[in-house]
Amino acid sequence: MERERVPIGIQPSDFFTGCDEIRWRFASLVGAEDPSRIAVIPSASYGLAVAARNLPVERGQNIVLLHEQFPGNVYAWQRSVADSGAEIRTVIPPDDVSRGAAWNERIIESIDESTAVVTLPHVHWTDGTVYDLVAIGRRAREVGAALVIDGTQSVGALPFDVREVQPDALIVAAYKWLLGPYSTAVGYFGPRLDGGSPLEETWLGREGSEDFKRLVDYQSEYQPGAVRFDMGERANFILLPMLQASLDLLLEWTPEAVQDYCKKLVSPLIEASVSLGFSVEQDEWRADHLFGLRMPEGLELDALKAELESRKIYVSLRGSALRVSPHVFNHEGDVGALIEALEAARP
Repeated sequence: MERERVPIGIQPSDFFTGCDEIRWRFASLVGAEDPSRIAVIPSASYGLAVAARNLPVERGQNIVLLHEQFPGNVYAWQRSVADSGAEIRTVIPPDDVSRGAAWNERIIESIDESTAVVTLPHVHWTDGTVYDLVAIGRRAREVGAALVIDGTQSVGALPFDVREVQPDALIVAAYKWLLGPYSTAVGYFGPRLDGGSPLEETWLGREGSEDFKRLVDYQSEYQPGAVRFDMGERANFILLPMLQASLDLLLEWTPEAVQDYCKKLVSPLIEASVSLGFSVEQDEWRADHLFGLRMPEGLELDALKAELESRKIYVSLRGSALRVSPHVFNHEGDVGALIEALEAARP
C-alpha cells in the first residue's frame, strides 16, 4: 500500500515479477514442475470458464460432476452442454451414513467412452467427503476424458500433487485455504490446454509485452505456457503481495502439517459426536480440515445452529450437514466448547 501511494516508483518489470513470484510459489505448493503452467486469475469461476472454453464437448458426449457440487464448478459446464448439445451426468451418493467409498465407485463407473470431461473437487464443500483423484484421473485418461479439479476447498490444507493426480486443470480460489485475499486465484493448466483461447485478450499476455516502448507493435503470439490465461490487470500491487505472503507461509507450514494438526485436533470431536448419535464419514473418506456432522434423530439442524451461536460457536449449514472447518488458529479449548454444545443440544 505504501508503494501504491507513490506510483512513480513502480517499474515496468514490476508488472511481471510479482506474478512470476506467485507462479513458482503455487507450483511448488502443488508439485508442478513448470511455473509457466500457472495462471494468475481472479476467481475459481474464471479459471473453470477458461477450462470449459478450451475443452471440446460434442453432442452425444457427457460431462461428469457431483451431486450438490459447488455452483462455481457447475454453471460453466451447463453453458458448455447448452452450446454443444452434450449432457451433464451427475453422480449421486448413496443414502448410507458412510458413503465415501461407494460414492467414489459410482464416479468411476459413470465415466465411459462418451465422457468428455470429469470435473469435481478434491473434497466436497458440504461435508468434506474425499475423492480418490488418482483413481478417477486414471479412469478419465483411459477413455480420453479431461480431468478438471476445483481445489478451492482443499489446496493449502490438504496435500495435492499434480504429478500424481495429473489434472488437465486445477483451479484454486485464494481466499479459502490458501489464506489469500478475495479476488485472487491461481490455476494450473496442463498440456491439453496448450495453445488455448483465453477469456481476455490482455496486453500483458502477449509476447514481448515487457518492452513498454513497443506495445503498439501488436503481437499475435502469446507469452509461453498458461500466462495467456491470466486475468486483465493481473499485476495488482496490493493483492498479489498478500497472496505471495500467504503462499510463503503455507510453504513453510506445508499442507501435510496443517492436515496433521487438524486431525489431532478433531479426533476427540469425532469420537464424541459419534457417541452422541451424530453421523460422520469414515476416516479414510473424510478430510480433517473440513467435514460434516449429520444430525441424530430428533435434532433439527437449525436448532443446533442456534444453540451454537448462542455460545458464540460458529459453523456452517451446508446441504444436510453441519460443516466444521478447523484450522491452525483453533485449539483444544475450541473443540471442547463445541463438544459441550453438542451435548447440550442432544434431544
